[in-house]
Order: sequence, then structure tokens, then C-alpha cells
Amino acid sequence: MTHPDRRRFLKGGALAAGAAALSAPALAQAPIEWTMVTSWPKNLPGPGVSAERIATGIEQASDGRMRVHVRAAGEIVPALGVFDAVAEGTAEMAHTASLFWAGKARVAPLFTAAPFGLTPLEHITWIDHGGGQALWDKLYEPFGVKPFMAGNTGFQMGGWYTKEIRSLDDFKGLKIRMPGLGGEVARRLGATPVSLGAPDILPALQSGTIDATEFLGPWSDLAMGFYKVAKNYYWPGFHEPNGTGEGLVSLSAWAELPDDLKVIVRHVLAVENIRGLGEAEWENARALRALTEEHGVTLHRFPDDFLGAAKAASTEVFDDLAGEGGVSAEIIESYRAAIARLTPWSKVSEAALLSVRG
Repeated sequence: MTHPDRRRFLKGGALAAGAAALSAPALAQAPIEWTMVTSWPKNLPGPGVSAERIATGIEQASDGRMRVHVRAAGEIVPALGVFDAVAEGTAEMAHTASLFWAGKARVAPLFTAAPFGLTPLEHITWIDHGGGQALWDKLYEPFGVKPFMAGNTGFQMGGWYTKEIRSLDDFKGLKIRMPGLGGEVARRLGATPVSLGAPDILPALQSGTIDATEFLGPWSDLAMGFYKVAKNYYWPGFHEPNGTGEGLVSLSAWAELPDDLKVIVRHVLAVENIRGLGEAEWENARALRALTEEHGVTLHRFPDDFLGAAKAASTEVFDDLAGEGGVSAEIIESYRAAIARLTPWSKVSEAALLSVRG
């Protein structure tokens, strides 16, 4: 006969062993490891910083269950190869901008910015509340890629020019780094648009391969060193009045994530989208002053005849995209509806205050 105390001991030991057996696999389970390729130099102010914070945020929020390893442009794939890297499974994730993917879908750049289009807050509103996210998903689904807003560099500047632009005629014949729909507008105005990844822009400007470049706002532009070659800095950034960063995720990798980790990834990307925008506004103000007061940069407003022609060309570009039918037409219709809905409010709110605040 087994003593009662011994029975209790054996029963307790069995329960403890069973609990240990159940918990051991969970404790031993290796973290999910993802690679994020980016279109930016390492820690580039603005989007490069956003990419790093996203990776850190996912690991911290998941308590180490998921780790994202950031690889800068050129470490695994070139700056403009990150979409294909995610689509083909070379990486599970990318941080980039949709304005680079016109070769895959002509309308894709609109999800970063469109000429004379939505401002940063208006763009977020359209994506989150106006049906933009569903259309973005629909556009990328055939590639096996899921897009998210993942940071924002805010209003863009009009770009850096080695010579002054006093009229539309001065713009004609220029070779300018300007990807996306803005590049198509530039082409229609008589320039030659060139699409270059971030690491290649300054060498091209220095060598004379290009005559001008746009990039982002003053914070990122200062870090890129464009002021060393071109001293003429133009506004407004009609071609990109917004700067939505794009977080791309492989649909197959996404499907394998547990639901709670999907929530974490979504949340971290959304937080960075707002945090990045606020940071860009703050730092752009500082950097613009540094450029003009410390580095001899001269600010210029684009000439009226140039802006008028650019606006007319932008309308033509939108009409052409709508004429493609299918999802392109759906996206243009939705985007234009968002502008029509939001503009009357923006005029009597932000624009009205700024016009009198001084």
C-alpha cells in the first residue's frame, strides 16, 4: 500500500512534470525572424530612421517573439529592387515608397504622393477612411505583396537645381531625378526624368549626369548633401505634397503569422506613420534654416507659368491613368473623390489659418 503522503507527492510531481512538458516547447520556441530590405542608406534621416524604429518596435512589442533585421539599400538588393525581393521571397518585408513602382503599375506612385494631390493628413484620411487601403491591397495582391503606410516625410520640396528656373523654358531639356507621377509631369513639360535610388543621386548630380534632383524635405536633403553641388532649392513641392513611406510585407509570410503578431505589426507601422510625420515637420523646420543660414542655399518659388503648366499636365496624367480602366480607374476615381471631399474643409481650416497667422 502506498502511503497517502507519497501518493500526494507522486501526484504533485506528475502534475509538475506535465506542466513543464507543456511549457517547454513554448519556452524553447525560436523567435520568428524576418528580413526587411530598404530603399534607403542606413539610418537616413526620415525613412531610414523609420525603418529602424519599426524593426525595434516589433521586437519590443512582441517581447522578442518576432525579430526584424533591417538591411539598407545595396546590402542584399539594390534600392529599387526591394519590391521584387518581397514578391519573390528574398525578404519578408521592405521599407520603401510606392513612387518607385510605376513600372509595375503606373498608378502605384499615387500611394506615396500625387502631383497637386493630397497633403499628408489628407492622404492618411483617404487611406484609413476613404477606401484607399482596400484599393492599395487590390493593386498589389497579384504580386503577392501587402502594403501598409509606414512613416511619412511630410511635405516635399520642389528640388535642387544647378541653375535657376526663371520660366517654363528653363525647365525644358533638363535631366532631373524625379520618379513617380511627378516624373511623368516633368517629361510632359520637356524635361527628362531619371529614376535613381537614394545612394546614387548625389554622385549623379556631382558628375553632371543629372542637372537637378528632388528627394524629400530639408531634413533628409541636408543629410544627403545636395547643397554641396546645387544651391538653388525650389518650392512648392507640387509633384509630391506628401511623403508616405511604404511598408511591404510578403502575403505568404503574413499568412503564417499568428493573429496577435499581425496586430503588433499593424500597430507598430501605424504608430511610425504618425511619429515619422511629426518628426519630419519638426526636423524639416530646423534643417531648412541650416541650409539657408549655414550652407548658402537660396530658396526660390517656381515661376507661375511653370506651375500652371505643371498643374495642367498633372490633370492629363490623371486622365490617362483613369483611361486604363480596371483598378487604375477605381483608384483615380477614389483619389479625386477624396480631394473633392476634403478640399473645402482644408481651405477653411488649415489653409485659412496659415494665410493669416503669418
